[in-house]
Amino acid sequence: MNCLFCSIVEGTIPNKTVYEDDQVIAFYDIDPQAPVHFLVIPKTHISSVAAVNGENSAIVAHCFEVISRVTKDLGIDSYRVVSNIGEQAGQSVPHLHFHVLAGRDMTWPPG
Repeated sequence: MNCLFCSIVEGTIPNKTVYEDDQVIAFYDIDPQAPVHFLVIPKTHISSVAAVNGENSAIVAHCFEVISRVTKDLGIDSYRVVSNIGEQAGQSVPHLHFHVLAGRDMTWPPG
């Protein structure tokens, strides 16, 4: 499989890691859309939220635990979490990931 985020997990593509454990890695986005913009991804390849099921759903809860931990560690108390599912929604990497954006006013609807 030729997946950009799997390559990051494997360490073959460098990144600015903000958090890592045995299940997930969080790193800063290379094209930030806010003053703070990092991604949280499971180390196990799951294509998107559409592929979450009873066998792999615990990783989603863990991703949100990590989001809570990292934002607290960074002193952030207001932020947006986004996950794009499918090409029309803007998913450019077919690996489950959560964008965490902060440091500016967020508009609604998002776009």
